[in-house]
Amino acid sequence: MDRIDRRILEELQRDSAISQRVVAERVGLSQNACWRRMQALDKAGVIRNRTVTLDRDKLGMGLVVFVMIKTRHHSADWLAMFRKHVSAIPEVIDFFRIGGEYDYMLKVVTQDMGRYDLFYQRLISGIELHTVTSHFAMEAIEEQRPIALA
Repeated sequence: MDRIDRRILEELQRDSAISQRVVAERVGLSQNACWRRMQALDKAGVIRNRTVTLDRDKLGMGLVVFVMIKTRHHSADWLAMFRKHVSAIPEVIDFFRIGGEYDYMLKVVTQDMGRYDLFYQRLISGIELHTVTSHFAMEAIEEQRPIALA
C-alpha cells in the first residue's frame, strides 16, 4: 500500500458515498486508475464494508452504554458460546475481548434505561458471567473517527 492508496482510504473514511470520480480528482488519478486501486483494496480486505453514520438522537437511540464483563470461564467452547450469545443481541454495536481488569467490553446503543434493562436481562440470561459493570456515556466527544493512515 502506497501513499496514493492511503489517500484513497482517507477520502473513503470521510465519506463512503463519495463518487469514484471525486476520489480520483482528490488523489490525482484517472478514474480508471482509481477504480483499479479501489478494487484491489476491496479484494485485499482492507475495505471491509461501506457504512452510513446515523444520528442516534434523531432516531431516539440516545443511550450509549459501555458494558465491562469479567468471567471465570476461558475455554474455547465457552468463548464460542459467549460470542454467539452476545452477537445475537442487536443493541450491541461493538464487541471486544480486552486485556486488563475486564475480559470483554461491549458498546450498547438503545433508547432509554428501560430498554437497557431489557438488554441487560437478555445478556445475563443463559450464560454465567462473573461481573457486569455498566458505564453510561453522557456525551460523545469524538466518535467513529477515521483511522490515521499517515
